[in-house]
Amino acid sequence: MTVFKAFLGILKKNIFVVLLYVAILVFFGTFNFKSGNQTFNFEATRPHVFIVNESSSLISQDLERYLRERCEVKEIDEKNIDDALFYRDIHYFIRIPLTFSQDEKVQVKSNGNYEASLGSMYLERYLNLYKIYKEYDLEEKAIIEAIHSALDHDVTVEIHSSLDSKSLNNAASFYNMANYTFLAGCVFVICLIISSFKTEKIYKRTLISSMNYKKFNRYLLFSNALFAVFLWVIYFILSFILVGEIMFSGYGLLYTANSFLFMVLSLSLAVLLSTLIRNKEAINGIVNVIALGSSFLCGAFVPMEFLPDSVLKFSHILPSYYYIKTNELIKGLEVINFDNLKPILVNSILLIGFILLFIFLNNLISKKKQKLA
Repeated sequence: MTVFKAFLGILKKNIFVVLLYVAILVFFGTFNFKSGNQTFNFEATRPHVFIVNESSSLISQDLERYLRERCEVKEIDEKNIDDALFYRDIHYFIRIPLTFSQDEKVQVKSNGNYEASLGSMYLERYLNLYKIYKEYDLEEKAIIEAIHSALDHDVTVEIHSSLDSKSLNNAASFYNMANYTFLAGCVFVICLIISSFKTEKIYKRTLISSMNYKKFNRYLLFSNALFAVFLWVIYFILSFILVGEIMFSGYGLLYTANSFLFMVLSLSLAVLLSTLIRNKEAINGIVNVIALGSSFLCGAFVPMEFLPDSVLKFSHILPSYYYIKTNELIKGLEVINFDNLKPILVNSILLIGFILLFIFLNNLISKKKQKLA
């Protein structure tokens, strides 16, 4: 009870700094969620091409027509092709030679970007069809008609899924941002408060008291848990406001449970760091290294699918990876059952392992510091 009262007294003295920091973190998490939560519609671009057609055959004329329908044809001086490609004035250059109807060969130059690849795809599609139909010894008009019939044939693809993908993506994005909020909030505030326990007078009184280091650490952990739970509750309430109805489903329960487990991990890590650190001025630097570093490396700020494989392999040693990976797994669950939950349970067990490791290290370091004192 004495430790708890001291904790509340220190918290009361720093309440303005604590509330201000929590408000900034929650705003930052919410702002990033809203800015990243946008729907992007895919629209095929028209590559800029330059075409030189030296053949007068019907098939070469039809190929040029086909390309003009799908590409933005530019008119430039042929001497400046290389410069135009370099400066992205055109993406693709196509020369149809006189012998095209005999050997189906064309000359191309590309600047290698996405638009150039798209132009190459259009060209290859037409040429492949031409080579196929030419083997049947058809006349040029018949070949052109067959090519048109194949190119005009559209395939409709329908995807049926019971998942509310948009809401699940929103929930995953929102709770991924909690990686930074929980780590930064717990590490900063808890280290700030516990560092007050490390002042010379209070520290010496603790050493000569009858309370052993395990009991003292346990009281500190439970006292700081009040702040961590307070931070988690704020984020929990915001999730219902921002994410919506999906939070009232089984998916919402999984996201909530995973975030609570990570909150406990952030708390145990913050208590461990507070045992190692006495200098208040070093706290900001540690927050940046741990909270920002893990958020960038593990997919909180940049989605995992966009991170290099080398970064993802390294991030396996960080607990944030398993927290964010679970969020990503949840949004892809078609059905919530035991088999589908196995990978999530494995990640949760690993997070619990990290929590126990941090508590063990904290007790070990506290014991050694007591002996040295």
